[in-house]
Amino acid sequence: MKKRPTILDVADKAGVSKSTVSLVLQNSPSVRQSTREDVNRAISDLGYVYNRSAAGLRGASSGLIGLIINDLRNPFFTEFAASAQMEFARKGYSTVIANTDEDPGNQAQVIGTMIEHGVSAFVISPAYGGGDNAFDRIEHAGIPTMQVLRQVDNRTGLFPFATHNYAAGGEMATHHLIDLGCRKIAFVGGLKDRPITNERMSGYRTVMTALGYSATTFHGRPSRAFGREMALTIASEHPEIEAAICFSDLVALGMLSGFAEAGVKVGEDFRLVGFDDIEESSLVYPRLSSIRCDTELFGQSAAQAMLTWIVDDIRPPDVKHHDVNLIERQSSVGPDHE
Repeated sequence: MKKRPTILDVADKAGVSKSTVSLVLQNSPSVRQSTREDVNRAISDLGYVYNRSAAGLRGASSGLIGLIINDLRNPFFTEFAASAQMEFARKGYSTVIANTDEDPGNQAQVIGTMIEHGVSAFVISPAYGGGDNAFDRIEHAGIPTMQVLRQVDNRTGLFPFATHNYAAGGEMATHHLIDLGCRKIAFVGGLKDRPITNERMSGYRTVMTALGYSATTFHGRPSRAFGREMALTIASEHPEIEAAICFSDLVALGMLSGFAEAGVKVGEDFRLVGFDDIEESSLVYPRLSSIRCDTELFGQSAAQAMLTWIVDDIRPPDVKHHDVNLIERQSSVGPDHE
């Protein structure tokens, strides 16, 4: 990660004093228009970002971490954010948390504001879309940044990526259902062609193809509403489908509701496996089988990796996949399972 440009770099490039650059940044009317244009041109060329908190918090000494999450309404991401924040706090670092609500425009605005206020580092679960402009700005600012759970920038040499081994999870879930005697298994949820959807679906497709079984997919927003809708659709239009692996537990929880409405007994008439193992999975009835990603441990690990980077200058590996495991409960193995 290259050194972020300073106000002295701007002054040198524009051929003016540091105090003149400061006056331009403060929009002082005392600076001639031509000089103002020279300074602004230098700022743009260098990618310099004005740090509004420079008087009190400067660069990597600020002890402030930017934690940017694509969807804090989703319990999976909320648990990750809480775990990472607590780990940073235990090491004496404060965290600024922002929810981008899956909006790349919001993401770019939040990143810009946090850079201006002098964060030491970023941990970002990014929104899809919007190109790489926000990450380009981070590169210019020279701020250590990790992508987690989702990857939108392929420059992992600059922005290391940490996630779960979703492909292995999909394989586990598929083998589990096949071992229970299911052959017509669907994958439900996830927006089509999104990288995260393809990752979570890849293990399922690999196993089904290897064993000569047909893969059936139903794509859509990973929500309870979509899960309920698909359960009703499967019950009425696809009675041949025996089981499903869901993109997320939210989809699976919606399917539990839909099947109950349709009079289908999950765990007996239909077998179901979710993804993430959020807390609610073990509290509903029938209890939901799920691929556990141990989000709490993942959040701690991501925070520790970032602290090692900014404190000891030891950067994380370009890509790291954390292990997952299958938690068997009543929705797949039946109501007698404890």
